[in-house]
Amino acid sequence: MHLEARFEDIVDLAALERRWRALEEEAAPASFFLRWTWMGCWLAALENAQISLPRLLCIADANGRDVALVLIGRGHAARKLGKVPALWFNESGHDFGDRPYIEYNGLLCGEAHKPAAIHSLYDAVADQQEWRVFHISGVEFGSRLPHVPNIRRTILRDASPAYFVNLEKVRNAEGDYLSLLSSNTRSQIRRSLKEEPDELEIARADDAVTLDLWLEDMARLNTGRHEDNAWDNAFFRDFAQRIAHAGLADGTVELLRIGGAGELPLGYLLNFLWAGRAMNYQSAFAQPRSNKSKPGLMCHVAAVGRYADAGLSLYSLLAGKDRYKQSLSTGAEELNWWALERFDWRLESEALLRRLLKR
Repeated sequence: MHLEARFEDIVDLAALERRWRALEEEAAPASFFLRWTWMGCWLAALENAQISLPRLLCIADANGRDVALVLIGRGHAARKLGKVPALWFNESGHDFGDRPYIEYNGLLCGEAHKPAAIHSLYDAVADQQEWRVFHISGVEFGSRLPHVPNIRRTILRDASPAYFVNLEKVRNAEGDYLSLLSSNTRSQIRRSLKEEPDELEIARADDAVTLDLWLEDMARLNTGRHEDNAWDNAFFRDFAQRIAHAGLADGTVELLRIGGAGELPLGYLLNFLWAGRAMNYQSAFAQPRSNKSKPGLMCHVAAVGRYADAGLSLYSLLAGKDRYKQSLSTGAEELNWWALERFDWRLESEALLRRLLKR
């Protein structure tokens, strides 16, 4: 099949939404992060913050029908010896603009057309002469996307586990999720549960007013808890609010409040629901009541029970090397962050310095 790739400026988000949703319905992407729910909220937040929008790379058939869509950010990437022109795959290239942190990245494209569409992507990117680094973030291990031809070097910037709980195993264990975990993790959770005066209850934000109140409480609980706290960033808070509202409307995002009856909440979980998976995107937890109390672990245990009962296949903790994610998991996938480099004297000098330091 002959495909033609072309870059377009985004001037009308409503028009792009119609195109994206039409292709999304046809392509049925397995990744939540390729759906308009994610992309549309991200683009609207960029526009609201007056951050430059990425360009649309459209790959179309001979009749002009969209076969694949991807967003390409442009800018300059900071490197050891100075900034270099760069492109970003489904990212903006702006520090604040990429705080939402895309995972399970890829082309919005049906499987049958994907090999040809990737080749068209390669050609279109190669024709862009100005860039020296092409960033492809959060793609699954083994993805073909980083294999762009005629690249000077391909650098794996990060390889991160995406830990998950296999909910089928939980159901096979007759709901005894803790039996699938290590003895140390089991004992921590059981000791923590004994500290709670009531049975844990899960409530879901079912209206916009509740959603906004709980998101505000999430920001409050996260204040001062992390060195690099996304909730301190106005752009991220705007994006989180947008995607929570968009997902409430179509049932693909839910905000849960976990706590005992009449008590202050143990915490909140903002989760994506798609393709049989629940994915924990953001969380906020109360301060521990005692040295034995583990609010975060208890909230995730409650969520595992909820989604196992609902018949879902996986509860994903998404990318991250945090110890708690590993301790709660029954398996992991791998996501990769790549930098594809062309020839540039700054990058060549940097590569030489790396080789010298390794020696």
